[in-house]
Amino acid sequence: MNKRQVLISHLKARSGIIGLFTICTVLFAAIFALYDLPLEPLLYAIFLCLSASAIAMGRDLYSFFRRHQVLATLKNTITLQLAGLPQPHDLLEEGYQELLSLLLEDKRKSISAAEQERRELMEYYTLWAHQIKTPIAAMRLVLQSQDDEDSSELLAELFKIEQYADMVLQYLRVESPSTDFVLKRHSLDAIVRQAVHRYAKLFIRQRIRLDFQELNCEVLTDEKWLTFVIGQILSNALKYTRQGAISIYLEDRETKLLVIEDTGMGIAAEDLPRVFEQGFTGYTGRIEKKATGIGLYLCKRILDKLSHTICIESTVGQGTKVKIRLDTAELFDPYGNVRLGGEV
Repeated sequence: MNKRQVLISHLKARSGIIGLFTICTVLFAAIFALYDLPLEPLLYAIFLCLSASAIAMGRDLYSFFRRHQVLATLKNTITLQLAGLPQPHDLLEEGYQELLSLLLEDKRKSISAAEQERRELMEYYTLWAHQIKTPIAAMRLVLQSQDDEDSSELLAELFKIEQYADMVLQYLRVESPSTDFVLKRHSLDAIVRQAVHRYAKLFIRQRIRLDFQELNCEVLTDEKWLTFVIGQILSNALKYTRQGAISIYLEDRETKLLVIEDTGMGIAAEDLPRVFEQGFTGYTGRIEKKATGIGLYLCKRILDKLSHTICIESTVGQGTKVKIRLDTAELFDPYGNVRLGGEV
């Protein structure tokens, strides 16, 4: 609100007093006129009253403007405390501040309860995700000892269960304020090979050819998290590719633009702007009934935190290109520590 708006607001707030002063002046003038009294003393008195009123109004306007400035500043900074509010001038303002205090206390209790509930929920799901891995590992050992077609089918399904359990863990970790990033320079070839190795059996089982060109590139990143992202993109490519190949190559060496391209079903043009939204599955996901709407959301969140970027190009019936730009913005704090995305 600018000064002109503040002035108009103040005049509106004092319109009752101004109106009363005007009525009194008119009444006095009318009485003097009816009794045929000289107007000079009346005009002199009105002049004195106007002068005193102007000084009082000026001081009142200055005080009003200063209080408005304080409130405007507090509006952008106030969060969980009322420190800095101007002293109340009357019982009405004091009552408003008491109401604000009550609302603030209720907000604090609500935030505390919500935070406690969120913490307990995260602890429960983290414990569940860790515990579920024990029976998964036991089942894998049993199935691997049986060399038949049914065991192979069950191993494939077990691998999917393990993927979903890992996704739960990664989701909990990436939403946590204390994400365990370890930033180092890593060989991009080594990271990609880790992800490919994890899905090697699916490539063989689905008869999908892998076209992997040597990248010969180093990136500043977190190995574990980037491996998860690449693995998730490979999982999506395998999920929606019936035949053909999945290609992994470096499109631009300067920006370290990694491309994972498939010859799958593709993504509808109207769905592309929303593929990174949490829970969004799109037309292809609804048709196949395999999508959770979490995978690409997690990839985007992780890459944002690592100061990498991701974009998708796709044509229905022809395939999809996922492009990850890995030329991390290296920002150093005064102590020489590398900071990514604003976090050390």
